[in-house]
Amino acid sequence: MLLRDASVSLDHSHGVTQTLDRDTAERSAGAVMVTLRVLGALARPGHYALREGVICRLGSELGCDIVVSEPTVSRAHAELRLTPDGIAVRDLGSRNGTFYLGQRVENATIAVGASITLGRVTIVLDGEAAPTQAEYVLDDYERVIGRSPQMKRLFAVLARIESSLTPVLLGGESGAGKEVVARAIHARSLISSRPFVALNCGALPRDLVGSELFGHRKGAFTGAVEARKGAFETADGGTLFLDEIGELPLETQPILLRALETGEVRPLGGDLPKSVKVRVIAATNRDLEEDVRNGRFREDLFYRLAVLRVTIPRLRERMEDIEPLARHFAAEAGHVGALSGHVIEQLKARRWSGNVRELRNTIQAYVALGVLPEPSRSQAATLDLALREMVDPRVPYGTQKDVLIERFTALYLSVLLEATGGNQTIAARWAQLDRGYVGQLLAKHFVSKKR
Repeated sequence: MLLRDASVSLDHSHGVTQTLDRDTAERSAGAVMVTLRVLGALARPGHYALREGVICRLGSELGCDIVVSEPTVSRAHAELRLTPDGIAVRDLGSRNGTFYLGQRVENATIAVGASITLGRVTIVLDGEAAPTQAEYVLDDYERVIGRSPQMKRLFAVLARIESSLTPVLLGGESGAGKEVVARAIHARSLISSRPFVALNCGALPRDLVGSELFGHRKGAFTGAVEARKGAFETADGGTLFLDEIGELPLETQPILLRALETGEVRPLGGDLPKSVKVRVIAATNRDLEEDVRNGRFREDLFYRLAVLRVTIPRLRERMEDIEPLARHFAAEAGHVGALSGHVIEQLKARRWSGNVRELRNTIQAYVALGVLPEPSRSQAATLDLALREMVDPRVPYGTQKDVLIERFTALYLSVLLEATGGNQTIAARWAQLDRGYVGQLLAKHFVSKKR
């Protein structure tokens, strides 16, 4: 089958205009570099750095940018050009064709991280967004806070990928702020006005993974009382954030890979696939390369997701960031005035194994209680301290009990929805409550359904 004008990038059929203004075009120049690697034949050069706006011609004749010594490669075989949407591939009337995903193409835009075939030769398209030393000048990036050298380097990398829709794999310890960074990437992207959908792969029951990703039709399985869109379809035209991607069951990974490669999803119980176009950002605190070596994660899926890799530094490695983060969290929690120097020094003396999330929780406790909880304090001891501060012996028992129960219910619902990615069906199952009753509780306590 011959694909003409194929594209895996966003286009006008999905309501997204890809016209760049001058500032955007200038920012995009050189933002992401792609390295072309030739496999299966002798080539000069074997690696080629492709930057946006530059056309690379591949063929067997001298004068091509990449000269491939292989009989199945025509003298002038194909041209590649990096664009904000991906890599534009144009076959130059070659004898043996240019292939992507096993299909012959004349004009196609494919994602960075994919590969094409010219005759019997494979061309791998690797992405890179490493900044130069001169770019370490940003002091913040959207809602990502930090002034340490490590964060300046991170901001410089994020700035370089703003105009690209290339898949990104975020690494870092639990609590480092991977979702905050993912939202910042989306907010600065060309599709910032489109949906941002977050899905926690680690919170999905194994039997519902396919439904959560791709949706289902009414009656597709027991309990499917109505049709429901999956994360891919909901994020169509925008960004899909797959958190804890390393927890995705091995048997589901080929289905996800196919959706990423083809841009098509098939809802459970559905007859026809649907075309979707999303920018995927995945995150993990695991060593996925080790999981690949041990057979726990598919190698082809890893390379499809890890086109650009960004690692978020641990908080204990960037103590300069504790003060601005602490002041930010205190203001969010309603603290009036500045944190004292003594409190800041106490915070800097801690290890922060839970990273930014632990710091945020500590500041929230400080604002509520007026004292910093002990670093080694158990959860039970912290709860006892908080309850002691709230108990007023002059207020009737029943009144205080009702207030505490109301606050616990609101907090429980908030944490439950965050853990289940806002999915009320899963939340009701975990809480062992009727789904309708969960909806009533949410309406009563004004807890956002999209935590």
